[in-house]
Amino acid sequence: MSTWLITGCSTGLGRALAEAVIAAGHNAVVTARDVGRVADLAVDNSDRVLALPVDVTETAQVTDAVREAEEKFGGIDVLVNNAGYGYRAAVEEGDDSDVRALFETQFFGAVAMIKAVLPGMRARRSGAIVNISTIGVQIMPAGSGYYAASKAARSHVRRALRRVATTRNLRDHS
Repeated sequence: MSTWLITGCSTGLGRALAEAVIAAGHNAVVTARDVGRVADLAVDNSDRVLALPVDVTETAQVTDAVREAEEKFGGIDVLVNNAGYGYRAAVEEGDDSDVRALFETQFFGAVAMIKAVLPGMRARRSGAIVNISTIGVQIMPAGSGYYAASKAARSHVRRALRRVATTRNLRDHS
């Protein structure tokens, strides 16, 4: 049994992954900005499932969630950076505040999660980090430049982390 911390579990891939992890008997820390949207996952599994409110753009919430998860389960074995959303606009039409908000969530939020779990993973000399990305990073569809750029930035941080991880016995699964 391992402990998974999954961001963005209210819908879609994050929700499906959380359900699969729970069904497989693993511990799960399921997060969403609105914890009410994931609370049902913990109802019958409170010993193995911890539902927490996490907006990845709020550093205090990220730190608190990792601390609570480590206190309850002893450590986090797998971090899944799934929180995010789509944004479509031509480069010249992208609203600066919308683009900044996108990067705050998809890049800086993911980095905050990584930085919060790494000390525990390094102390245990094990762990895996999964960053959910997009094929758009490779094919760059029209109107998706900012979205793909936010995912590509996260991918490059992952590459840097992979180089460190291989020397420290951490696994990277992006």
